Amino acid sequence: MDLRHRDTIYQNAKAWVYEAGKIIKEQMNNPLNIETKSDANDLVTILDKQTEKYFVEKIKDKYPDHQIIGEEGYGDQPKELDGTIWVIDPIDGTMNFVHQKKFFAISVGILHNGVGEIGLIYDVMNDTLYHVKRGEGAFRDNQQLANLSKDKQLSESIIGMNYFWLCENRLVDYRVMQDFIRTIRGARTYGSAALELAFIAEGTLDGYLSMRLSPWDVAAGIILLQEVGGVVSDVDGNKWDPLNKSSIVASNAALHKTILEIIKKGRK
Repeated sequence: MDLRHRDTIYQNAKAWVYEAGKIIKEQMNNPLNIETKSDANDLVTILDKQTEKYFVEKIKDKYPDHQIIGEEGYGDQPKELDGTIWVIDPIDGTMNFVHQKKFFAISVGILHNGVGEIGLIYDVMNDTLYHVKRGEGAFRDNQQLANLSKDKQLSESIIGMNYFWLCENRLVDYRVMQDFIRTIRGARTYGSAALELAFIAEGTLDGYLSMRLSPWDVAAGIILLQEVGGVVSDVDGNKWDPLNKSSIVASNAALHKTILEIIKKGRK
């Protein structure tokens, strides 16, 4: 992707993210018409749909040759990674949005020929934007994020993960994960994969584990995290696939191998 062209795309994407966040805040106290998707805890609101449609209309008008992967289905369904692909979650953390009116984000990742070029994660209620252009540094608003520590120990780490890791009949034996939790300093659950990846990038979390996430949940966060030296794979150590759902293990480079080795002991 031509750098001048990339900068223009970035500026447009940033403006659209801020505008979408403004619309969400203006309308979030209106009736939300809450629906469920895959199960009773997989929520979607009219604002999820409206926000994704807003991005699709803006992108298709400005960049008709670009493809879009979006959570609510208003984009495309690319089978290959050729060209420029926008990966959008209009409201990442919909359950938080519905119940708490906070801890949710707009997530936009932009890939070109499979390479993550631009990432934007907007913490709407805190008016905080995490953003990155590959090779130019990752930022929290105007503050550049430092490269992640290579000396972090698991015993002094805080890991983002939810209670599903401690349930039976999951990807990894729950007893192994119980031992894992006893090893680390603490575990946290924020309910937004995009924000949790951003927290690793800024150094307030040290890792993040999830059993099954879609590309729109993590695309922007992975681009952000990789820029500061973070590592992302599935639970078997395979490279992240931007076109399919997968498990996610994200952390600084110092911890990643250790976490994978522990998970491997409990793989079924």
